[in-house]
Amino acid sequence: MAEALQSVLGFAFGSLELHRVMANHVPGNDRSARLLERLGFEREGYAKAYLHLDGRWQDHVLTALTNDRWGIGAA
Repeated sequence: MAEALQSVLGFAFGSLELHRVMANHVPGNDRSARLLERLGFEREGYAKAYLHLDGRWQDHVLTALTNDRWGIGAA
């Protein structure tokens, strides 16, 4: 997954010239949280009842990576 996301980020920040990419995850999903952190994403907030998944509204941790920070945390 890390390799796939690095490719997506390269495309997003390179070819598409985006300034910002956001990625959100359910609290408690430690694998997703660690992956996003390793790629340089920073926590920006917390959204209560953000998406309806598995039959219920679930909170999400909001993270983002900007073009000027891309590659800083990538391993």
